[in-house]
Amino acid sequence: MRLLSYLTLSSGLFCSAIQAASYSVNSPDGAIKFTISDSQSQPQYNVSFNNKPLLNTSKLGFEFKHAAPMKENLEISASATSSYQQTWQQPWGEARLVTDHHNELAVTFKDKDSKDTAFTLRVRVFNDGLGFRYEVNQSNALYITKELTEFNFADSHNSTAWWIPARGWNRYEYTYNTTPLQQAAHVHTPFTLKNADGVHVSVHEAALLDYAAMTLNQRRPGTFVADLTPWSDGIRVKTNGKFKTPWRTLQIGDEAIDLLNSHLILNLNEPNKLGDVSWVEPGKYLGIWWGMHIGKNTWGSGEKHGATTEQTKAYLSFAAEHGFDGVLVEGWNIGWDGDWFYNGDVFSFTQAYPDFDMKAISEHSKQVGARLIGHHETSGNVSNYRKQMHDAFELYQNSGVRQVKTGYVADGGNIKRIDERGHPRYEWHDGQFMVNEYLDNVKLAAKYQISINTHEPIKDTGLRRTYPNWLSREGARGQEFNAWGTPPNPPEHTPMLAFTRMLAGPMDFTPGIFDMSFNGLGDKTNRPQTTLAKQLALYVVLYSPIQMAADLPENYLAKPDAFQFIKDVPTDWETSIALAGEVGDYVVFARQERKRGQYTGNDWYLGAITDEHARSIDIKLDFLESNKKYEAHIYQDGEQAEWKHNPYDISINKRIVSAKDKLTLKLATSGGTAIRFKAI
Repeated sequence: MRLLSYLTLSSGLFCSAIQAASYSVNSPDGAIKFTISDSQSQPQYNVSFNNKPLLNTSKLGFEFKHAAPMKENLEISASATSSYQQTWQQPWGEARLVTDHHNELAVTFKDKDSKDTAFTLRVRVFNDGLGFRYEVNQSNALYITKELTEFNFADSHNSTAWWIPARGWNRYEYTYNTTPLQQAAHVHTPFTLKNADGVHVSVHEAALLDYAAMTLNQRRPGTFVADLTPWSDGIRVKTNGKFKTPWRTLQIGDEAIDLLNSHLILNLNEPNKLGDVSWVEPGKYLGIWWGMHIGKNTWGSGEKHGATTEQTKAYLSFAAEHGFDGVLVEGWNIGWDGDWFYNGDVFSFTQAYPDFDMKAISEHSKQVGARLIGHHETSGNVSNYRKQMHDAFELYQNSGVRQVKTGYVADGGNIKRIDERGHPRYEWHDGQFMVNEYLDNVKLAAKYQISINTHEPIKDTGLRRTYPNWLSREGARGQEFNAWGTPPNPPEHTPMLAFTRMLAGPMDFTPGIFDMSFNGLGDKTNRPQTTLAKQLALYVVLYSPIQMAADLPENYLAKPDAFQFIKDVPTDWETSIALAGEVGDYVVFARQERKRGQYTGNDWYLGAITDEHARSIDIKLDFLESNKKYEAHIYQDGEQAEWKHNPYDISINKRIVSAKDKLTLKLATSGGTAIRFKAI
């Protein structure tokens, strides 16, 4: 590691004065250049990539309630630069080692008349993108009504965007739109686009702490303005005057796959704050879950109740026999009867239905060697959950539970909290109140050595680095929409997720459906619009440290050869490489297993998926170790496979390969290929 810091009043290696009040900082490879100035007494910046404008002049600043804005009559009063390079290790992840190499510029703005400091803008520029944040240190409370950060894209009329709408009736559970950039009105991040030169950009944020989530509003053609999610009273962010915003991030690449190979979001988060996290365990799980979505079982009690002692024991035994770590059980606790979507006031997180014996299940879990995975559904009433949270985690800890899936089902801004006067207030999932609520849940869980998988969450901003027990989350349109969604997820959905939602971090998509015909086949019904091989490939393409085998046990027993890949594939990786892909069309990932438990660290896995178009993709195997031979276990679409009427046609074969070889991957419509490269 090397760390340098000095004022830029004199010329420096990484930052030089362009004008009296204009400073620039470049990426280590020189391709990205960030310039900031106080031209016209306004804080503003621009970005270039490969010597071409990427963002034209874009404004910075704030407006407040009962305080003067920080946007005009400002000048740069100080600046400093530094350079940093270090490799750090993740306790689990898509790569064990991550290199943080960036150049930094910090510029302080003050009021030209009063000479009072307004804020410091800190910028870090990496080879794969950049991040900047505001640092404010005022003595009085500041309530933010607007953050004025702009992203003014050059050549916007020739750019394409992929996006989902912000602050609609749902959280983040939409299919993605593909439109000209200027038609993207109000969007969530990550927000992905491609300009006329083929440069790919993703706008997002990192380290979202005690602040409102940033959405983007296109106010003028090509100019997007930060639109912070408000509290129920309309204030965007409430502070004591001393705060740091999340990093506003741009991941930048010449090709689409450059976005996938970026670690920028993680690098802009603080290191692990939990200490020893050896108790945080990646793995695979089954669940008493899919049966409720397809109508075989119910969450509530009665004849079709899914979460019974008998069924849970059977699932635990099946999981242990086939090498799974645990079984998720939803619907075991009081509150699921009736329309549970609206049962937030009545859920108990410690009292079970009479047909669910927690003690007996815990004993059976220890006997067979597969753990119970807990579940907390709040139905959006976070005050009811908060007052029971300690007791709920204590019960789970005493029952041997190490992971809990939480749920915050509620539409739009309908997260219910009780204020200090006892009045109900309704907040957004991604407002400042809920940003803190989600993190409080994760921190408390850590005290009980429990990891969290959040559904209906706040978006991921890399906080898994700081709090490694935040294993995964949903935050997108998952597999369950294929059971009852209108419409189900289209064939392009998962290759689209790879270049959009997945840039934020792991997703619990719940792959592995083997029975596509629970409602019949074809494209006019609810079902996974994929081939069987694509379901296998999703385990490699859509990263999560905890992966679910989402279908029913009997459906896996009916296709044991294909089931073998799910049993073999790990969820913790030594390294990951995106090999090929285009946004929403197709993607190919190769990942090397990390040495852990039964995994030697020698094997590689490959996953390739496509949209509604069949395609052939040539892939070099030069990612394999050059001095080894591998037995490739190949699971690919059969000659007659196509997703609508013949999704089950799969070819499973083996061949010996090395790093010098090339494979042609033949993908059917909405198809895929999954490969295990077993080191010989």
